[in-house]
Amino acid sequence: MATSQTTFDLQGHRGCRGLMPENTLPGFIKAVELGVTTLEMDVVISADSQVVVSHEPWMSSEICTKPGGIVIEKAEEKTLNLYKMDYPQIQGYDCGLKVNPKFPNQQKINAVKPTLKMVVRMIRSFAEDNKYAQPRYNIEIKSDPKAYNEYQPEPAKFVDLVVTEIKRLGIENITTIQSFDVKVLEELNKREGHKYAIAYLVEKGKKLKKNLDKLTFKPDIYSPLYTLVTEATVTECHAQGIKIIPWTINSIVDLDRLKGWGVDGGITDFPDVVR
Repeated sequence: MATSQTTFDLQGHRGCRGLMPENTLPGFIKAVELGVTTLEMDVVISADSQVVVSHEPWMSSEICTKPGGIVIEKAEEKTLNLYKMDYPQIQGYDCGLKVNPKFPNQQKINAVKPTLKMVVRMIRSFAEDNKYAQPRYNIEIKSDPKAYNEYQPEPAKFVDLVVTEIKRLGIENITTIQSFDVKVLEELNKREGHKYAIAYLVEKGKKLKKNLDKLTFKPDIYSPLYTLVTEATVTECHAQGIKIIPWTINSIVDLDRLKGWGVDGGITDFPDVVR
């Protein structure tokens, strides 16, 4: 499995979503400049089987516009299904210029949804050329059991496409793969000899045992919504040899409390403030 971290793992959520458009090359570059340990991102699959970095498997009306700057209406966004589009078609949409109402201070810049390959190659080159430490990658497989074969492949195929790309890029040793979907996590764990860490994302339920009992194996990392974490949760995770990295921590007060309890890292939209 991946080697353990010896320092607090500061993870830039979707790059640095509070500062730059999410899941974009400029956002990931900015996060590296800010000194994150790990770039956190989401991936979906295109019609031509490309691993595309995107939180939704469709073009969000909140952050994207059609070719030519045409507005995407909320009612139509889910018809713009990335799983039904080839990647060249996806590249025609901009997802960096529209003002995100949740993050009005984001820098606006023309940006498209990149592939995972584009992100890794760009970051590897940028870090090397500018003398930054190479970051780790935390890649979320965005999988919803209700959307199998409509917005995404079945878990086995989804995992195969992502893992194959990670191995091809040579980043398996510096990668965590996370998901809310238990079936995806089980598929990841079945891969013999894998070197990536597996993180179990959780958004509800404070009882650690109840959540872990949904898996047939022990994950490397437990990654709950930060408001679910108690000091006892941290102690229980560490007693079982599981790291705990909560999301999404945007307050210094919350971060200080969680660090005081001994969490192993944190995912944030504002790595500049948290750092």
